[in-house]
Amino acid sequence: MEALMRIEGVSVHFPVRKGLLQRQVAAVRAVENVTLELRKGEALGLVGESGCGKTTLARTVLRLVEPTEGAIWFDGQNITDLKGKGLAPYRRRVAAIFQDPFSSLNPRMTSGQILTEVLKVHKYPGDVTARVQELLSLCGLAPRFADLFPHEMSGGQRQRVGIARALALDPEIIVCDEAVSALDVSIQAQIINLLEELRTKFGLTYLFIGHDLSVVRHLCDRVAVMYLGRVMETADSEEIFANPRHPYTRALIDAIPTPDPEGERGREHVALGGEIPSPLNPPSGCVFHTRCPLAMERCRQEVPVLERLTRDHAAACFALDAEA
Repeated sequence: MEALMRIEGVSVHFPVRKGLLQRQVAAVRAVENVTLELRKGEALGLVGESGCGKTTLARTVLRLVEPTEGAIWFDGQNITDLKGKGLAPYRRRVAAIFQDPFSSLNPRMTSGQILTEVLKVHKYPGDVTARVQELLSLCGLAPRFADLFPHEMSGGQRQRVGIARALALDPEIIVCDEAVSALDVSIQAQIINLLEELRTKFGLTYLFIGHDLSVVRHLCDRVAVMYLGRVMETADSEEIFANPRHPYTRALIDAIPTPDPEGERGREHVALGGEIPSPLNPPSGCVFHTRCPLAMERCRQEVPVLERLTRDHAAACFALDAEA
């Protein structure tokens, strides 16, 4: 499949300033030299522990955060340096669904007003009222929900309004930032099914950020694993769960509980030691070497790059060279 979006060597550093003159004394390295490809019509899952840079990368893709280095290409155009009105066409084609369906909706506006605002800001050419009703219907909400405020709806209903808002301008890419993690498990299943239906119906492309690996496995075609701002491994969803090559990916998958109590009781878990280092002062070499059971001296000195193992499987680990 052709690449709809390409992230090339993107880094995001947040300055730490001190003193009366607010001089920069350090930087939080939230994202470091990330290169990823988002193919048309696919769902790419982005996983990793809290604080690994997933959301910062998503906000950078949405152009809510400026990249320190690197470039973002969308449909053959470099959108990294676009500003102001130049970003308007891009914002119509890339939308977002946020984690908390309550804080992401204006509490002083009804759901109908929330959807109408998006359409009017972007000068929707058709009948705005009819479009609002159509969007609510697409997301499984009755027409009466147009008159309800966010506090009058359940969490799942609020998230459906958030999805309707993302669909308002017929985008090509939707960034789902932990879109189901704030919902009850039964509601999660409904929202996941809705996302799958919409993707099939409209040919949408998803960048799906999540920490529940079971959800990611069910929804996504490919998976990218991040640790401390860097991508450790990428592969097809089934491949990465069946044959994880990076030690960090193996540890993440090993932590997934199984539904069989007897099997879970007898299963041996390999827990990672130590704490996640601070992005203010990341380790030299491979950022994972302080917790890696396979770490070598080379890992402390050199930064591994993503190397292709098969056509759609790549990992950044020197231990794989030793295995070969």
